Amino acid sequence: MGRLTDEMTRLVGEIVDMRGARKGFVKDLTNNTAALMANFHRAHKDMARKTKAERRAAVAHLMANFHRAHKDMARRTKAERRAAVAHLKNTVAADLDGARRAWAGK
Repeated sequence: MGRLTDEMTRLVGEIVDMRGARKGFVKDLTNNTAALMANFHRAHKDMARKTKAERRAAVAHLMANFHRAHKDMARRTKAERRAAVAHLKNTVAADLDGARRAWAGK
């Protein structure tokens, strides 16, 4: 065989070897990508479960604080309303008493 035939044979061998290497590389890349995505989805699911529990606890704590604050505010405003009504009754009673005395000429 001649030199050209030898070079062409070598070149064809290299092309076939590189094609096989490229197919192996793509197969490994596909497998690695699938494993990476599976790990990502598993980590995302675990994170979502953890943060969901944390959010539930935070919301429960926030709601308890809201209820406590509302109860305190209701108690405080009820006392303030009672004091205002009592003051109003005393003021009106004193004013009526003064008006009676003025009417009676005292």
